[in-house]
Amino acid sequence: MSRLRWWLAATALAAIAVLVGMFVFTGGNPQQPSERPGPPGRGPLTVVSLGDSTISGEGAGDYTPGTDGKNGNWCHRSPHALVHRIKLTSIVESVNLGCSGAPSAQVGLGDVKQWTEPSQAGQLAELVKDHRVSAVVVAVGANDDPHFSRLISECFTAWFMAEGAPCSERIKKDWQARIDAMVPKVTAALEDIQQVLREAGYDREDYDLVLQSYAAPISPGIPENLRNLNGCPFRVEDLRWVKNTGAVQLSEGLREAAEATGVRFLDLSRAGEGHEACSGGADASSEWFTRFTVDWDNLTDAERASHATQESFHPNARGHAQLGRCLSEFLGTNDARAACLEGEDGNLHAAPSPTQP
Repeated sequence: MSRLRWWLAATALAAIAVLVGMFVFTGGNPQQPSERPGPPGRGPLTVVSLGDSTISGEGAGDYTPGTDGKNGNWCHRSPHALVHRIKLTSIVESVNLGCSGAPSAQVGLGDVKQWTEPSQAGQLAELVKDHRVSAVVVAVGANDDPHFSRLISECFTAWFMAEGAPCSERIKKDWQARIDAMVPKVTAALEDIQQVLREAGYDREDYDLVLQSYAAPISPGIPENLRNLNGCPFRVEDLRWVKNTGAVQLSEGLREAAEATGVRFLDLSRAGEGHEACSGGADASSEWFTRFTVDWDNLTDAERASHATQESFHPNARGHAQLGRCLSEFLGTNDARAACLEGEDGNLHAAPSPTQP
C-alpha cells in the first residue's frame, strides 16, 4: 500500500511540474513580449494619403470621374498619384483621400469641407473599420496662411506687368510670418489623424505617419523662350525666389510641425531640381511638373471654366512616380527625417536632408 501511495504522490508531483512548465512557456512569465501582428482590425494592409493637390494627383491626369467636377467635386484624385506608386512589402492596397486645395482644417477633424468633401481624418476613421492602415502620408499647409498656389498665380500675373515690381518683392515681406501662422494648423491636423488611429485601437508602433513638404515646380534656369504663355510665364527674380527661398522656408515650417507631433518628415523642397516645369526646353519628357496648362474643353463650359488652368505647375505622372519611389525608400527605413534628392541613376532617393545639422 505504501508503494502505491508513493507512486500516486510521484505521479501528482510530475503532473504539477508539467503544469508549471506549461505556465512558464505559454505566457505566464510577465517578461515575455506579446507581439502584435501589425495594425489591428481587419482587412488588407493599406497605405493612405491625405492632403491637398500635391498629393491628390493634380497634374497627373486621368482623374477619377467623381472628382473631376461632378456635382462640384474638384478634388482631382488621380490613379497616378504617388500613394499608388508606393511599394512596400505586404502592402496590398493604397487609398487616396487627398483633395486639391484642401487646407489643414479639412484634413483634420471638424466640419470644414473642400469641394463638397467632408473631413479627411473623418474619412480615415471610416476606412480603418475594414482596412488595416500601415502607413499614412500627409501633404498639407500650402493652402493655409502661405497660400502658395495663389502666390504662384500672382507671380504669373506679374509677368504681364513688366513695369511693376516682381511679385516676390511683396511676398517676402511677410512670408515667414505666414509660415509661422501655418505651423499650429498643420500640427492640429496631424494630431487629429493620430487621434483617429488611437481611437481605432492603434498603438503608435502599429503604423507610420509621414508629413511631406512641397517641391519647387519652377526654376530660374528655364530657357528664355519658354518664359511666356508657351510654358512658364514668370520673371527670373520670382522664379529664383520660389526655388531658393519660398519652397525651402515652407519646408522648414512643416518640419517644425512634424517634430512637434513626433511625425516622420520627408523634405521635398529640392526634389524637382533639374526637372522643373519648362526645364527640358523643347523636350518636356524629362520634366516632373506640368507647364502652364489649359483645359480648352473646360473653357467651353461656364461651370468648368474657372478650373481650366487648375493643373498648372503641379507634379505630373512622372513626378508622382519619382516621389512614390523616394517615399517607398523612406518608409523602408527607421529614419525620422530624410530628403528626396536625385541620385546618379537619375531617380529620386531618400537621402539625409540638407537641412539637418
